[in-house]
Amino acid sequence: MATPIGPYTPVVTAGDLIVVSGQLGLVDGELADGVTDQTAAVIANLEARLAEVGATLGDVIKTTCFLTDMATFAEFNEAYVNGFGDHRPARSTIGVAGLPLGASVEIEALAHRGPKG
Repeated sequence: MATPIGPYTPVVTAGDLIVVSGQLGLVDGELADGVTDQTAAVIANLEARLAEVGATLGDVIKTTCFLTDMATFAEFNEAYVNGFGDHRPARSTIGVAGLPLGASVEIEALAHRGPKG
């Protein structure tokens, strides 16, 4: 996994809870092109961070998504569904003025190990 670009911990556990810091669409240290490819890369990076603590995308209970252009919301949604498959965690999507490295998409995740209610 890539080294964090800021002073934060990429994944933290607290009991059965797992918090994954916002991930960008970086592939081999470079930002992927466009919203679709960035979203796919973000989800792959989330999956890798979760794997570091023995979790999977299926353990994600909430995502917070950031887009620099809400006009790409439909494109983002399609890529998000492709990445998460049939799993649908709770989600918020927020339009923002900018993201690190000029990214178009960032996603942070809250996951839970163990039985889901």
